[in-house]
Amino acid sequence: MQVSSLNEVKIYSLSAGRSLPEWLSDRKKRALQKKNVDVRRRIELIQDFDMPTVSTKIKVSRDGQYIMAAGTYKPRIRCFDTYQLSLKFERCLDSEVVTFDILSDDYSKIVFLQCDRYVEFHSQHGRYYRTRIPKFGRDFSYHYPSCDLYFVGASSEVYRLNLEQGRYLNSLQTDASENNVCDINPIHCLFATGTAEGKVECWDPRTRNRVGVLDCALSSVTADTEIDGLPSISALKFNGALNMAVGTSTGQVLLYDLRSSNPLIVKDHQYGLPIKSIQFQDPLDLIISADSRIVKMWNKDTGKIFTSMEPEHDINDVCLYPNSGMLLTANEDPKMNIYYIPVLGPAPRWCSFLDNLTEELEENPESTVYDDYKFVTRKDLENLGLAHLIGSPLLRAYMHGFFMDIRLYHKVKMMVNPFAYEEYRKEKIRQKIEETRAQRVQLKKLPKVNKDLALKLIEEEEEQQPTRKKKQKNLPNILTDDRFKVMFENPDFQVDEKSEEFRLLNPLVSKISEKRKKKLKILEQQEAQEQEEEEEPEGKPSDAESSETSDDEKGWVEEVRKQRKLLRQEEKVKRQERFKEGQQTTLKPQFLELKTGEEFRSFKDSAKKQKLMKKTLGDRLKLEEKLGTLSVSDTTVGSKQMTFKLKKSGQQKKQQEAEKQHHQERKNIRRSASHLKSKRGRRGPF
Repeated sequence: MQVSSLNEVKIYSLSAGRSLPEWLSDRKKRALQKKNVDVRRRIELIQDFDMPTVSTKIKVSRDGQYIMAAGTYKPRIRCFDTYQLSLKFERCLDSEVVTFDILSDDYSKIVFLQCDRYVEFHSQHGRYYRTRIPKFGRDFSYHYPSCDLYFVGASSEVYRLNLEQGRYLNSLQTDASENNVCDINPIHCLFATGTAEGKVECWDPRTRNRVGVLDCALSSVTADTEIDGLPSISALKFNGALNMAVGTSTGQVLLYDLRSSNPLIVKDHQYGLPIKSIQFQDPLDLIISADSRIVKMWNKDTGKIFTSMEPEHDINDVCLYPNSGMLLTANEDPKMNIYYIPVLGPAPRWCSFLDNLTEELEENPESTVYDDYKFVTRKDLENLGLAHLIGSPLLRAYMHGFFMDIRLYHKVKMMVNPFAYEEYRKEKIRQKIEETRAQRVQLKKLPKVNKDLALKLIEEEEEQQPTRKKKQKNLPNILTDDRFKVMFENPDFQVDEKSEEFRLLNPLVSKISEKRKKKLKILEQQEAQEQEEEEEPEGKPSDAESSETSDDEKGWVEEVRKQRKLLRQEEKVKRQERFKEGQQTTLKPQFLELKTGEEFRSFKDSAKKQKLMKKTLGDRLKLEEKLGTLSVSDTTVGSKQMTFKLKKSGQQKKQQEAEKQHHQERKNIRRSASHLKSKRGRRGPF
């Protein structure tokens, strides 16, 4: 359901959305509803409310239960039952329907005026009778008191067909060359016909005499209107006993009081298209006039626009559902539009759920985007040089920016950047060239970031393709996965091959890649073995295949050791450079303040502490490693292990030295005692 708003009047288009073709089976329709979100969310108020090609006329029965529509192709009439929300019946006709009218309260009596001069009468079972009029008809009206049908068309005469007697009566002779439309006032039964010369002739059916003529062509011409030719009457509608609205072929609507020959108000549609339909909405004193492009609702007293609607396709007819806010239109499209305007009135009884639905939508309003306005931020205004317009009526503040007229935006954009169209044209040409290139045979291109990793993944995929089974599912590839797309586009994800972690793990990666490329290097190894025959050292087996795994492990360990040695050498060089920089720096005199509870020992200790506090954690750890309080060792996996030793105070050091001296003295005494015993044993007893 599509919602539009004009002059704070919300219009709900109930027929918006995708329509399913008739030839689809129910199973396929259900499958489409599951897959497509647009099809699932659409509101199908009346099932199959459309025509095969075009709908020309649409009307509602007086009891409000049936909606009847005429269309093509083939020429047909469709009746929809609103109580069942579906199609009641469909009848095909011999020729196209110009217009039709429902004579009874339901669909039991219908009259069709066809384009081949035939008039058909239909009852509930189908066609009841068929007759022909002398000239091609354009419109007709039914006079209930006398049961007469008045036909107007390409003739100056108005033909009368009495349905009670079943014969033609004397026709009415008008002064016009042709008559386009006609209508009968429902209160005093005054008959009016609109001529091709732009006049309206009023007749009294009782005396069959003309009682008045209105020259609408001259009244429709104002100072602002530009007219190429003489306007003719294209629409006519009575309202009450005294009001009559007339529509012209040049797009003007004139509202008359039958007691005056001058119009009360003249409303111009500004499109220059013939008025197709005129409806009155009495509760709000509105007139609903429509041409082939737009439906306008305006106040009949002031002429002020209430709201308007512009469908995608041309309009053929408009029908207002009685005592409700629902509007039906017949268009130059298979789908017939249904609009619901809550301001005009409530929803009909057979679709009362629309009121609850619209109330829920009004409770949760969505932000609307205006087609005639452009949303710009403050930064955009500064770039365009329009910052001085902030606070003026040309800019309307909204959220974090402003709305401005789209025409003003385009003018300023062209002045600021006159070559924008050329850039846009070049970009479009480039896109077209890329589309044609996509049809050619494409080569494998490596990404700009992490080329080595991409090459490795491509080689792995090529190796796995011949060994993969047919029934086995394809595993997801990192290169085509959107989750890892940034890794090959953003340079921040570039693998740093000079980092310490990569260099420690690189031997393992290189050995894996060597195994992957082992098949390609078999021939080179065989040639090298034939040319160079080396002597085997003693104590080693001659079978190279049996010791392949051990050689691989030894080579990997040797490469890890080499990388560690290189890292240690680099660390030593960095330490020497830092030590030289520390010697070159000169100390500036500073005033130091002792904290409460501290004793002053020497300037050297405080200077050392300040230097240590300024250094980074890594530098402090390296300094402690030199002093012996910290030991760093590498593991076989590539990680590091650190061991800390707590510093000892002066008393603890003196106590340890006294204990060491005491232990040393006791050892010396034991040694001297053992030495004396050994001498006595050699001399023997006295």
